[in-house]
Amino acid sequence: MKIKGIAGEAATMVSGNLLAQLIALAAYFVLTRIYSPDDYGLFNIFYSYIEVFIILSTCKYELAVVVADDEREAAAVSRFALRLNTVVSLLLLTVALVLWLCGALPGNFGQLGWMVLLIPPMVFFCGTSRIYSFLYNRFHRYRQIALSENVNAGSGALLKIALGLLGMTPAGLPVGTVLGQAASNLNYRLRLRSLALPSTTAADGKAAARKHSNFPRFVATKDFVNTFSANLPFLWLALYFNRTEIGLFGLALTFTRQPVLLLCAAFERVLYARGAEAVRQRQPLSGLVWRFLLIVNAVALPVAIAAWFLAEPVFAFGFGTRWQGCGVYVQAVIPWILLTLTANSLMFVANIFSTQRTEFIFNLAQLLLRVVALYIGIRMGSFLLSIRMFAAVSALVSAALTVWYLWQVRRYDATLR
Repeated sequence: MKIKGIAGEAATMVSGNLLAQLIALAAYFVLTRIYSPDDYGLFNIFYSYIEVFIILSTCKYELAVVVADDEREAAAVSRFALRLNTVVSLLLLTVALVLWLCGALPGNFGQLGWMVLLIPPMVFFCGTSRIYSFLYNRFHRYRQIALSENVNAGSGALLKIALGLLGMTPAGLPVGTVLGQAASNLNYRLRLRSLALPSTTAADGKAAARKHSNFPRFVATKDFVNTFSANLPFLWLALYFNRTEIGLFGLALTFTRQPVLLLCAAFERVLYARGAEAVRQRQPLSGLVWRFLLIVNAVALPVAIAAWFLAEPVFAFGFGTRWQGCGVYVQAVIPWILLTLTANSLMFVANIFSTQRTEFIFNLAQLLLRVVALYIGIRMGSFLLSIRMFAAVSALVSAALTVWYLWQVRRYDATLR
């Protein structure tokens, strides 16, 4: 499998939501002139809770939709996931409402104030949209998935800009995000009949859920640990440092990590398919993997070096003078982001060789190391030190994962001789 082929297939994967990503990123050039770093710091706290709760709301049952044996089972498990998402969202709303009315919002929730009530509907709309996207994916309705993602990005950006211009700061950011996600959700629902899903009962849903119980037990657990771990700077450091620093770091991370994660997801899917095919045919993997790593890093390394030197003036020019200071955070995370490109693209190795349990140990170790790193930064009273240590231990684990993936590939190839 040539690298050119991998790049082409990855481009096809990315192109489906590329416009949505470009809209979201382009909107920052306007939004950062309306909202302050402090406003974005609060929004980063808000959205970090969304990313954690969304895993609990669906328990990753949306993944079972694609691998279901037939359309009836796919319909049953999707409807079970939708009901689960509704129940969890209502429970979150009840708890949030009681705590807010009693004036007993703990920790970061206290900083959000009444905006904490936006978390449950956002979790609900995100959860249903994820379930629908995998359902449409099963039926190869990629255009509808891309359309919904573009509706989300476009309407959310316009609403955040409009609300900001009307003086709704900082609330315009979370409110616009919720409404944009709701619009995307509506777009899915309006076209749901076109799938012609078979009717199912609640018993069918429960049976499908039991059959695919590995998703909540293993996949959801792994994703929860990883998501919680990745969002620790926003969830924990916000209790000790001002939101302006949180906002500056959040913007730096958005323009470094998000594009890389998008590429990783595309590369990992393509490599997964090609790697699994090679293993089924008892063909070696080392050539494919090493060519991919060499070419991708030959492109990524110069970009990373340029970003290291140009981040501060580019951010200040593109987003305004009050965003000066983002560059130092870009420099702090670049080694981690560069190693993430390699490690995340090779995650398919653990799935092919069924070594997810060992991979989970790496994830737990990363969580513990990140906790220690942030704790030291908090004790030293330095937000920048916290981020540098957080990025350093993350880079260390990414490097270790890459070595482990390559070792598995080499061990497999040795069995073919």
